Amino acid sequence: MASIREIADTLRRIAAPGMKPKAIRSAIRERHPEASKKEIVRAAFYAVTEAPTATEGATAELHDFALAERIAEDNADVVLKASKRKRK
Repeated sequence: MASIREIADTLRRIAAPGMKPKAIRSAIRERHPEASKKEIVRAAFYAVTEAPTATEGATAELHDFALAERIAEDNADVVLKASKRKRK
């Protein structure tokens, strides 16, 4: 199993401006097939915060990817139910 640091290194190498999150995930899974979505997102945050050695465009792309995936993951567990307000 690949560590977060190894996945982050791979993310830094493959991330390019304009890449879609799905393309980033599939590229990581080609190199690290056992990596879960959660590990990939954590590695993206690690690549942005702990080891900022990537180019500015790649860092921005990783940041956008990590935020988008984290928000999608958080919203998947929440089910909103709209109710009608009752008048008194």
